[in-house]
Amino acid sequence: MNECAERRGQSLAQMAIAWVLRDREVTSALIGASRIAQIEDAIGALANRTFTSEELQAIDAIPRELSRFDF
Repeated sequence: MNECAERRGQSLAQMAIAWVLRDREVTSALIGASRIAQIEDAIGALANRTFTSEELQAIDAIPRELSRFDF
């Protein structure tokens, strides 16, 4: 997912926030920040909240991949 985020010009955290906010029914995303830099990074998620269908397919495949492992 890091590679996907990099292609989008985002950090992984920014992409995760953008993914949560892509749904119009979601009006906010709670973040944990202990430094101003973390808040500034999170705000960067707003610059690109649109996902291609390929990106969404890759993200949606993660739970299926993880279900193959016994944790």
